[in-house]
Amino acid sequence: MATEVILPALGMAQDTGTVVRWLKAQGEQVMRGEPLLEIETDKAAVEVEAPASGRLDQIMAVAGDEVPVGQVIALILTPEDVLAPAAQHPEAETVSQPPAQPLPAVEAASEPVVQRRDREVPAQAEPASLSTVLASPKARRLAREQGKDLGAIRGTGPQSAVLAADVLVASSKSVNGASPLASPRLTDDAAPTLSTIWRIMAERTTQSWTSVPHFSLVREVSAGQLVTWHAQLVRQGAREVTYTDLLVKLVAASLRLHPRLNATWHEDRLALDKDIHLGLAVAVDEGLVVPVIHEADTLDVRALARRREELLGKARAGKLRPQDIRGGTFTISNLGMYGVDAFNAIINPPQVAILAVGRIVERVVPVNSRPEIQPMLTLTLSCDHRAVDGARGAQFLKTVAELIEQPADFPG
Repeated sequence: MATEVILPALGMAQDTGTVVRWLKAQGEQVMRGEPLLEIETDKAAVEVEAPASGRLDQIMAVAGDEVPVGQVIALILTPEDVLAPAAQHPEAETVSQPPAQPLPAVEAASEPVVQRRDREVPAQAEPASLSTVLASPKARRLAREQGKDLGAIRGTGPQSAVLAADVLVASSKSVNGASPLASPRLTDDAAPTLSTIWRIMAERTTQSWTSVPHFSLVREVSAGQLVTWHAQLVRQGAREVTYTDLLVKLVAASLRLHPRLNATWHEDRLALDKDIHLGLAVAVDEGLVVPVIHEADTLDVRALARRREELLGKARAGKLRPQDIRGGTFTISNLGMYGVDAFNAIINPPQVAILAVGRIVERVVPVNSRPEIQPMLTLTLSCDHRAVDGARGAQFLKTVAELIEQPADFPG
């Protein structure tokens, strides 16, 4: 029986995903579990695995198509499968023949536009000349709003597709008296063309900052025992273990004691999660992604280090899978390696809290009423006040601080 390939959901708030490219061609044999296509969602660009082994057939979405979650985008056939005649499936001829110039994978915009050019139905009618121009949905909307001719704007996207940034650059040059046909060269004072991941990050952080009632708690912690623990592990041969791995272990243990912070907020309801899935904010060239270490409280620090390295490698190579970013219940953002002392992080919805970690730095602090030089670490906990009040946040942060200062129960 044929297996359907569907557009997966990576989060409860996700409605659509954009096809970036197929890694297998129609008619090609695929193996279950191997990468089948790349998609972009409201979280990141990820690879989708083949749900079965067989022959890839009836690809129904090409590069640039924005597809509703749960929609069938292809079939995988076994040798025993026999397709019905095309006459019984009037869509078959359309969907199995990709257009001569498929739309580029440019923007995951939320405009009411059917994305395939052979089925494109804009929310507002466009001149025929515009409908033949390769452009992202957001670029088309901006061009309509500003009365710009897409055909007169030079595109910088794949296959010279017009991006939203190209429309904005053209508008700026037109206002300043320059020709909108001029090539939008990137200079220090020109707006760069942003990646889709960066645009997604900008949209999500803006939504979080404007809709989630943030408050922050700051605590300075003595990191002497943490430094000693790390040094012991390195001497024992665990050179792959970083301070981030130790913090993941301690934060996961703290979340087990404070389940209110290991939760998600959906439609005015708080849902406590029984499993602890820790997200790590990772900076890549295209923007910020948050891969997830699932069941982090069940792993020792060496296993955490291996998992972190695996996820970082995938993130930097653009090879994250849906399961790598799905289901996070709490996030840690560590900028200590960049020399940052402290910062406030923006919550990653629908999670209700995020921990920002600064660098370990020696400071003069009072110890038994005498000044001493101690390695210190600043933690900043950002909370969603709809789910976590100040007292609960402070109790969680106190537990984290105590475990950092006395991590004796976690030798490895």
